Amino acid sequence: MDNINRTFVQLVQTPIRMEPLLPLLDDPDCGAQSWFHGVTRRTTMVDAPSQSEPGSRSQCQITETLFYESHQTMALKQLHELADNALQRFGLSRIVIVHRLGEVPIGEASVVIGCCSAHRRNSFDALPWMMDELKSNVAIWKQERLQDGSTLWVHPTTP
Repeated sequence: MDNINRTFVQLVQTPIRMEPLLPLLDDPDCGAQSWFHGVTRRTTMVDAPSQSEPGSRSQCQITETLFYESHQTMALKQLHELADNALQRFGLSRIVIVHRLGEVPIGEASVVIGCCSAHRRNSFDALPWMMDELKSNVAIWKQERLQDGSTLWVHPTTP
């Protein structure tokens, strides 16, 4: 934990285990702990060109795995800044952010974000904001590896 023991930020290459993270949000002054546990799902929607219509249409593809790359020094700095901003913006007491790099198979977590606050609304509101900020502004890039052998780099502003 840093920011006077209020934030824990980590990039890992191995599966994310929740058990050691749970006590990091323990605070006797907080009545709410909220967690987001983002896992690799089996399908993804991919834009595919339509032969009958200009533009593109979405079609469901089977995902084999996800692969995350990062500029680690920059990403850690950005994650700490994100946590500091969320502490102030939402009146949070503590924040945990762990992001996995490398290959993340179906059903395994790529990201875990947790926060605690005196009241539930603060931590409920903070989670989607933190996830959106992470996806848009942190130097971590996702590649979807599909069953048909194709790969797709997902633009960081794509939800």
